[in-house]
Amino acid sequence: MLGVIKSLKKETPVYIYKDMESEIYLVRPSKQYKNYDPDKNFQIFLKEDENPFRPNHLRVMIDLHLRVRSVPDSKQKLLKAFDEIYYGGSPEEILEELSSINFEHYLNTLKAVGVLSQLFIIEQNYNYIGESKYAPVALFYQGWVRQFIHSSKEIDKLVMSVCKGLPPAAKYTSRENKNHKKYQEEIEPLWYS
Repeated sequence: MLGVIKSLKKETPVYIYKDMESEIYLVRPSKQYKNYDPDKNFQIFLKEDENPFRPNHLRVMIDLHLRVRSVPDSKQKLLKAFDEIYYGGSPEEILEELSSINFEHYLNTLKAVGVLSQLFIIEQNYNYIGESKYAPVALFYQGWVRQFIHSSKEIDKLVMSVCKGLPPAAKYTSRENKNHKKYQEEIEPLWYS
């Protein structure tokens, strides 16, 4: 996917995912935005009807929280799947294994949410300019994904924390964060759960 993003032409939409409910496409804007490298910047669009919009990280997090509320036994499978996406796996292949789970509450199809998550991870690692307390940078985002799936906190408190710009709980990031004193070179899958 990073290769597709690197080769984007300015103002030329590139469709990367489509299912029965939505389409996802990317655009490299010609307008220069503050704190963004114009040659790396890309925008993600989600089209559910005739009005495409730019989804944000909260869409993925809220969707995953709703799924866990509707099927609590799916928590470990979702954590494993979204960690595999974080580590570079294909969302469409990884999430095929979960297609038989009947989630009653969600915002988008699970594969669409997986593709969005993959794009947000790439956006953080490829596009982020500035200092970060997280190495890799996208661990900040992934920590929140893990917390929204794993935590028993109410969605209101989780969303408020994200909106205030607070970091995810260290228990979801510390051992993978090269900038943290508890960083470990070797970790087991789902070490935080």
